[in-house]
Amino acid sequence: MRTHLGLLLILGMISCREADRSSESIHHQGLANQFVDAFYSFDHDSLEVVLSEAKSSHANILYYQKWAECGHYQIVKRSDPVQKNDSVMLVPVTVKDDLMPALEIDFQVTDTFHIVVRDGKIRSVETSSNDPEEYHQAKEWVYRNRSELVAKPCEGIWNGGPTPCDCIQGFIKGFGEFVKLKKVPTK
Repeated sequence: MRTHLGLLLILGMISCREADRSSESIHHQGLANQFVDAFYSFDHDSLEVVLSEAKSSHANILYYQKWAECGHYQIVKRSDPVQKNDSVMLVPVTVKDDLMPALEIDFQVTDTFHIVVRDGKIRSVETSSNDPEEYHQAKEWVYRNRSELVAKPCEGIWNGGPTPCDCIQGFIKGFGEFVKLKKVPTK
């Protein structure tokens, strides 16, 4: 009988621990969704509140929010947050923007937000994306051949620079020139 009681006690403790983890995961998902809502609202103040405990991410993410707004990012598909480990949530968001049409590419980029949650608060956010190789080639071409479009406007890029709108618009213009140049037949 004691063995059965001990086993029941152990199973009960495991069940409680699992319930706590499930509750924590739901809370983390809620925070991740709150972040994505604030980011794509293009409301600087709203995003700043969500990032209040993620000071190291402020400059990069607030810059990226303005970049996305000025690049006319529109959500095409928003996936549910996925828990990568105890503290990291991944949230993939597929967007339509002005960059791919400037490259004359029929492609929608998926940005993945890597959101670190500890003690019930967002502590940091990083991003990654699946930009196609042509995007990287065009960006490099703009820096090399049309730097006047981006050099000054992109100062401090991804680090709280003052002109994310001018920066993305410079790339969009440069991408158009890159595409036109590629269309010119070589002799």
